[in-house]
Amino acid sequence: MNDMSTSKMGTSTEPGTVRLERLLPGPIERVWAYLTESDKRATWFASGAFDLRVGGKADLHFDHSNISSEKTPDEYKSKKSDWSETITRVEPPRLLSYTFGPAGPESEVTFELEPRGRDVLLVITHRRVVDRKTMVNVAGGWDAHVGILADRLNGVEPRPFWTTHARLKGEYEVRL
Repeated sequence: MNDMSTSKMGTSTEPGTVRLERLLPGPIERVWAYLTESDKRATWFASGAFDLRVGGKADLHFDHSNISSEKTPDEYKSKKSDWSETITRVEPPRLLSYTFGPAGPESEVTFELEPRGRDVLLVITHRRVVDRKTMVNVAGGWDAHVGILADRLNGVEPRPFWTTHARLKGEYEVRL
């Protein structure tokens, strides 16, 4: 694994896996709320109710107009934006995992939170991504989304999602 203090990019720790680490302003309960509460999650990723128990539903409704002021490119406007996933692990306020169909039928994303003084280390591990093209898209997507989460937690104007995502996809295309 790369040292995240020298490299902010996510890594591929094994085939079909993307791992991303970010230090975010805490406390841990606040970051947990942004992962699990629909209204807060909608500001950086996707809204939708989560039944926080193993086997519970995790509904995701993507509306990128909520996360940054940048307009959605035409190529993404017709893509499916609603997913119903299944929670596979939950240990509040430190760990949340759920299936993630957009990255393949067996795909699963795990969010781990660890207090670091006043900050919180967020580790996202996305496993069993279906293919390399999807891995590049997923890595760029998580990186862009978590950047917006950091902006929200820091109380600053969120970076533009689509421009950031396109740039990061290009970087991950070379890196992964």
